[in-house]
Amino acid sequence: MIAESFLPHMNGVTNSVLQLLKHLRREGHQAVIVAPATSWAGPAWAAERAPASVEGFEVHALPALPLSGYANVRVAAGTVSRVRRLLERISPDVVHVASPFVLGWRAIQAANQLGLPTVSVYQTEIPAYAQRYGAPWLEQLLWNHVRTMHSASTVNLTPSSYSMNQLVEAGVPRLKMWRRGVDTERFTPARRSGELRRRLAPNGERLIGFVGRLAAEKQVEDLAVLADLPDTRLVIVGSGPLKAQLQELLPDAHFAGFLGGDELGEMVASLDIFVHPGESETFCQTIQEAMACAVPVVAVGRGGPLDLVDNSRTGWLYAPGLLGDLRGHVTDLAYDDAKRQAFASAAWASVQGRTWPALCDELLGHYRSAIAAADARV
Repeated sequence: MIAESFLPHMNGVTNSVLQLLKHLRREGHQAVIVAPATSWAGPAWAAERAPASVEGFEVHALPALPLSGYANVRVAAGTVSRVRRLLERISPDVVHVASPFVLGWRAIQAANQLGLPTVSVYQTEIPAYAQRYGAPWLEQLLWNHVRTMHSASTVNLTPSSYSMNQLVEAGVPRLKMWRRGVDTERFTPARRSGELRRRLAPNGERLIGFVGRLAAEKQVEDLAVLADLPDTRLVIVGSGPLKAQLQELLPDAHFAGFLGGDELGEMVASLDIFVHPGESETFCQTIQEAMACAVPVVAVGRGGPLDLVDNSRTGWLYAPGLLGDLRGHVTDLAYDDAKRQAFASAAWASVQGRTWPALCDELLGHYRSAIAAADARV
């Protein structure tokens, strides 16, 4: 398992890797995780360390540097030769590459040198970040890199129809769909907390929530169009480099910080409406989690949300940039209790059956296909 991002930094890539590791252990498989350490000097010197093992599987942490402007994101050091030596020691049947970019690209090259099959999972639309971070001239170069990496992989997995179309247009071959599961035990309407709601909405306000990184690509600043809706309150869950800036922009919002586990499940279930304004989501796991809590969604109509939100039934989609529509759709649900409840019920029903075990079994099938393809080349 080559993870471009891993613990202690929690995000969608990390979450899917953790869910897969649980499944591999349950099914009696073996795994080794290779991921960036939280320090250039390696894990032994890091103030906040990655675990030495997860689910009983070894974590091999490579020295890493922080990404400029976003210290929690680490870029692993090391050469293709170093990764090749690691793979030679591990001697895997298949190399799973989660959201390849730097470390993942080295791993794909190393695996190819050793004749090992690779399953590369496209999870992050990094080219779209170029515009958000003030470097639009890099977008095409980044797409070229995406095409090069995935063209060198045995099997490529994409989480949504939108991202599938993107990769087809980019010229990426050997594409298969692999969506994401949702933990319906952690994310359930049963976790809705009256006590939490009384604390956050003492006057019975409707709670409008966002969960995600407080970073440029999530476009949390767009939620300012909701700040003055009467009898509502914004709840922002997450951490990141823009936290202080967003707190200044949204002084009346409740900033909960990073939440995980059952605490996150309780917070999401206690919302009335879930909003997601980020335009560069390949899937958007937090939307599924909100739906599993019977919380209707208002999201931008680009990327993964197009597959997840059934417009006018489980939530509303609005066109990128049309923030007046964002406000209008939230208003529609906030002040119409019957409609909100109908959307909530439909949202909950739409994600039942999307369990992680089912999705992980599907992934094992992709592993077998990659292994068979590699064997056929020998």
